[in-house]
Amino acid sequence: MISQMLTFLLDTLLGLFSLALLLRFYMQLVRAPYGNPLSSFLIAVTDFLVKPARRVIPGYRGMDLATLLLAWIAQVMLLASVLMLKGYSLSFSSSTIGVAAGGLALLGLVEIIKTTLYIIMVAIIIQAVLSWINPYNSLAPLLDSFTRPFLGVIREHIPPIGNIDLSPLFVLIIIQLLLFVTAGMEREVSRLF
Repeated sequence: MISQMLTFLLDTLLGLFSLALLLRFYMQLVRAPYGNPLSSFLIAVTDFLVKPARRVIPGYRGMDLATLLLAWIAQVMLLASVLMLKGYSLSFSSSTIGVAAGGLALLGLVEIIKTTLYIIMVAIIIQAVLSWINPYNSLAPLLDSFTRPFLGVIREHIPPIGNIDLSPLFVLIIIQLLLFVTAGMEREVSRLF
């Protein structure tokens, strides 16, 4: 029972921190407007770790690699902690250290990909609902900057039908298919443990 409570706390705290780091990374990547409360919150929550990491890890072509690497490290720490709480021995012997460390690294990467897909999915759903309820909401520019790269690709190939834009539907279907792929990858990598 104690291990379940600790697992829940670790999953919540490290999972939310990793999510905050990923959101910060993607907001910088898509050049989302910073005049909203979400941006201020993400910067306030993650700055204590991101600023020192940027001194060591340089950016690349406008990408804040330090923030992305920190999100991945948080996921790997979460996975290792949960595995130890479930009773797996992570005391690496010389013959299994590479396999176990590689497995944790790959699982962390799969979790980052999965979280990214969920971020895009939630942004598209919220944007669609807000477009029906209140299209001039203050979140509209932020959501538009998140979803424009994905919806734009579909809009180039599939025009609106009867003045209804079906691109969110197609992007959500593609995301669901990609989530099936990541679940399969997660199962395959989990076999290493």
